[in-house]
Amino acid sequence: MFSGLRWRLLLSYLTVMAAILSIFGAGVYVFFSRSLYNQLDKKLRTLAQAATPSFTQVEAQGRKYVNQVDIVPWRDIFNYDSQSLEWFDDRERLLAKRGIIALESPPELGFRTFTKPKTGIPVRTLTISVFTDSSLDRPEGFIRASQSLEEIYTIKQQLFWVLIFGGMSTLILIGFGGFWLSQKAIEPIEKSFSRLRQFTADASHELRGPITAIKASVDVMQCHPERIHPKDAKKLTAISSATTQMGQLIEDLLFLARADNSEDIPTRKRTKIALNKILQDLVVLLEPIANEKNIIFRYQLRPDVYIFGDCSQLNRLFSNLVENALQYTPSGGIVNVSLSKQNRFALVSVEDTGIGIASEQLPCVFDRFWRADKARTRREGGTGLGLSIANAIAQSHGGKISVTSQINEGSCFQVRIPVLGHNLGHRD
Repeated sequence: MFSGLRWRLLLSYLTVMAAILSIFGAGVYVFFSRSLYNQLDKKLRTLAQAATPSFTQVEAQGRKYVNQVDIVPWRDIFNYDSQSLEWFDDRERLLAKRGIIALESPPELGFRTFTKPKTGIPVRTLTISVFTDSSLDRPEGFIRASQSLEEIYTIKQQLFWVLIFGGMSTLILIGFGGFWLSQKAIEPIEKSFSRLRQFTADASHELRGPITAIKASVDVMQCHPERIHPKDAKKLTAISSATTQMGQLIEDLLFLARADNSEDIPTRKRTKIALNKILQDLVVLLEPIANEKNIIFRYQLRPDVYIFGDCSQLNRLFSNLVENALQYTPSGGIVNVSLSKQNRFALVSVEDTGIGIASEQLPCVFDRFWRADKARTRREGGTGLGLSIANAIAQSHGGKISVTSQINEGSCFQVRIPVLGHNLGHRD
């Protein structure tokens, strides 16, 4: 029980931390990418502005001036391997060019991003207007500064993988830390629950004696009716019924307490069992009750389904389910018991046309002392633990119980138990 809770807590913790790390990583990636592009734009603007004073010399001397590296003022900030500078006249005709980036498109004012047709490498450009005479209304030319984005893309890719591997490593460390924290968080609850289970088991065991003594005393008194005042006879009958019900409740609580403590539930030696034989005996036993309530009792039992288990426990499991169906099916209704085989499992279905259970209450069906206030009432002599015990027995045999139901239409309980050779704890 607590092992599953511990893992669910750890999974929830890891999910939240993974979401936080993902948001943080995405934020870092976006912020860093924008920072790289902003730095690139500033670098291109500085380069273009530094080349503006040389426009007159370029217009006069052309490529000859551009190739004189010792003379140009922008030589210290220019990277020949990843950048280029282009000068255009007022008619957008190329006057000179410096750098390895070659763009065939005409200059467009402002920042632009192009892709080289042959290499597919993106290029970032900035084009500015050149005014050598402030009195002129139109520019005398244009300067375009360009830089390849290959380096930025490489840095972004490296950052991406650093964030991915860093996040995964962090999650692994968080997983170890979360497991330790969940262990510490569950320990007090586990101890409290363990004490409660032990108290239930001890109290149930200790109450056996007084209840047995009361029951024995009442039985002795009822064996001598001549000594009992007529007015006290009904009281003794009520006491006997109450002690019987309390005794059954104590036995049920003790059974569940042992199951909770992972102790071996008191069983006979587990053997090969034909399920159809158990169900046939149960049908014969409970058919008079169905006839008395005018309920149609149907059964379809496959004969070749064998499991490895305890006959008395399995009889208790199925009798709880069938008695439940008979109890909550009105006169004229139908109760159908079927046995089939699906792959590696034996499937026992107990279906009725009774009052049904609301869909929102189905998850609580196997809780102890559960009663739906309007849909189901305490049957006489019942303890409210029958379905809990049935579920515990099914789990101890490596199986499980499921239920489907609709109000005023009926319920269907299905028990799936591994067939012989596939049972938990069985060795061929």
